[in-house]
Amino acid sequence: MTLTYIFHSGFVLEAEQCILVFDYWMDPAGVMPGILASEKPIYVFSSHFHEDHFSRKILAWRKEHVNITYVLSKDIMKRRRATQDEGDVWMAKGSVWEDASVGMKVTATGSNDSGVSWIVELDGKRIFHAGDLCNWYARFLTDETPAETIYSEEFGEFINPVAEEKRFLGELKDIRKITEGFDLAMFPVDGRIGNGYTRGARQFIERFSVGQFVPMHFVASGFESAWKMEPFCQEKGIPFWCISKEGENLELKF
Repeated sequence: MTLTYIFHSGFVLEAEQCILVFDYWMDPAGVMPGILASEKPIYVFSSHFHEDHFSRKILAWRKEHVNITYVLSKDIMKRRRATQDEGDVWMAKGSVWEDASVGMKVTATGSNDSGVSWIVELDGKRIFHAGDLCNWYARFLTDETPAETIYSEEFGEFINPVAEEKRFLGELKDIRKITEGFDLAMFPVDGRIGNGYTRGARQFIERFSVGQFVPMHFVASGFESAWKMEPFCQEKGIPFWCISKEGENLELKF
């Protein structure tokens, strides 16, 4: 398999029989024209309605590639970002969908933000794309953090960091009921979270065996900010992809 970084949380995973596209938003390096020229069937995943994870541009791809399947989170339809007939498979947490033609099984797992995260089983490998599943309020958490609501000027709302972390860890617990590990995991490492921005990714790695860890959702804080996860992955013996540019490829050593 070959993994290509598109932008932000967007990736293309090319397998022997098919191509998977995750959370397309923008394509600065012009990756998609070559992908759409492929004769392989293409499966396009969007984890939720946020504009940095779902773009209506993907719906025009069917004009360029006949054998394309849209696998979309139901919140995209609920938020009126797309109509029911524009998607082929609509999923919410707990949904399972299989395509026997390529031997693929997709399980929609939860998120502590919007929509879903994805488990894809293909070619004997288990792949995870987190969507917006992460410990987004890690900067407010210390050993002395009280379990109470605080006002965040940055987010413009009242939040309870301890309760939010419990929600995040609860979603990881639910995922662990399905599997204890992944051959490939794509997970947010976003410096905008502030101090402790790798906490969510570290908590994920502590709970699952991971064959290859790939950071995402770091575009606003820069490529090198995501590399802060590499030492932790090295300690755990997990290969880490230091992505350095859009359109970069990784040959997966499964």
